[in-house]
Amino acid sequence: MEEKSYSRVCITGGSGFIGSWLVKMLLEKGHTVHATLRNPGNTSKLDLLKSFPNAENKLVLFQADIYNPTEFEAAIKGCEYVFHVATPMLHDTQSSQYKDTAEAAVAAVRIIAEACIRSKTVKRLIYTASIMSSSPLTEDGVCFKSCIDETCWTPFDVSFTYANDFTMGYIKSKTLAEKEILNYNEYDNGRLEVVTLACGLVGGETLLPYVPGSMETILSLLSGNLLFLNALKLLQELLGSIPLVHIEDICQAHIFCMEKPSMKGRFLCAATNPTIGAIASSFQEKFPDNQIAKEFIEGPDKGVTFDSTKLMKMGFEYAYDTKKILDDSVACGSRLGYLIK
Repeated sequence: MEEKSYSRVCITGGSGFIGSWLVKMLLEKGHTVHATLRNPGNTSKLDLLKSFPNAENKLVLFQADIYNPTEFEAAIKGCEYVFHVATPMLHDTQSSQYKDTAEAAVAAVRIIAEACIRSKTVKRLIYTASIMSSSPLTEDGVCFKSCIDETCWTPFDVSFTYANDFTMGYIKSKTLAEKEILNYNEYDNGRLEVVTLACGLVGGETLLPYVPGSMETILSLLSGNLLFLNALKLLQELLGSIPLVHIEDICQAHIFCMEKPSMKGRFLCAATNPTIGAIASSFQEKFPDNQIAKEFIEGPDKGVTFDSTKLMKMGFEYAYDTKKILDDSVACGSRLGYLIK
């Protein structure tokens, strides 16, 4: 029988929604995990990571902050694979070195990629990108291309009805950081392989004691939270639909990208792409007591075509469809008291 091989991997942002699931899954597979946290003084985050199976022997925690990217060097040292999940969300106005989140995100990917190269042990860097960097809008923002695929990049000179400074800052930071990190595939004859996974809106279940922002966006049609409803509307305005993916599929996709003998480039990662109208109709059918506004239910039920076959052609299979993603998100929101049953 072939002996199982275990790797030493680094995960930046190990205590976040995606990061914590990824830490748990990789530990369960027997890998040694270096996880970075911005604030190891946060005992609830620390205790969660330490509670995972195999954590006692296989988990090593490091303090590192995107606004101090050189701190990641120690965590990356000796690893074969690096998952760069962390991203600056709100700009640290105390930072004198970066003017905004986009500048901080680009500087971070550069420093992390260079630390991977200096380590001489890292084979592949896998970056958690966002579907928000992949808009099929034409440069002038007037119309959509017929399909979202890996050739699509979000234009910045377009004004969006449902955007605000925070969401535009996030979109810009994720788009510029992804373009920057992909450049490292050209460095030194491609000695460091770089994979970017442009992830859809993530639903499902969480290991955290609160409902993550992406799930609040999915559940906004039931919660009525205006901030997240606008985020949902922005997604459709930007992409022509709402690409969805389950947290377990997202983590399995990251691990799949690690386990391939060789892999690099950009991959869209979403299992399905309903419109707001289709999600609203599904919720209304399942929860008839919740009055979902007519404007949502009467919206288009078919959006822009979404092509996620590039990852599937490599051999990846999604386990969760729209119904399961929505059902698990509702169950999670109810469990955490976010949605009143």
